[in-house]
Amino acid sequence: QVQLVESGGGLVQAGGSLRLSCVASGSIISINYMRWYRQAPGKERELVAGITSDSNTNYVDSVKGRFTISRDNAKNTVYLQMNSLKVEDTAVYYCNAYLLNATRPFTWRDYWGQGTQVTVSS
Repeated sequence: QVQLVESGGGLVQAGGSLRLSCVASGSIISINYMRWYRQAPGKERELVAGITSDSNTNYVDSVKGRFTISRDNAKNTVYLQMNSLKVEDTAVYYCNAYLLNATRPFTWRDYWGQGTQVTVSS
């Protein structure tokens, strides 16, 4: 019943910006960390950014200074603001969250969204 749904992907020129959103819906009691991953064709899925329940953040070195992760706990939403986009940022971006669902038996586990395509043109 719990779902993560990403939005905001699309086509943008190098140097441009894009803002991704991920909304967690369903019977949710609490959300611990939320993360963004990405995967390009032929490459492994890569952790891009993460944010904890107290808003501590971490980023892969390749996006530091360009991407910003944030969350709105009241809306069960995580965002990824992507600036100064590069061609190598092209990938499917996935939302991931560790949360406690409200359906018995209560369970903490990772949930994944279906992904949103980000394409950066030269």
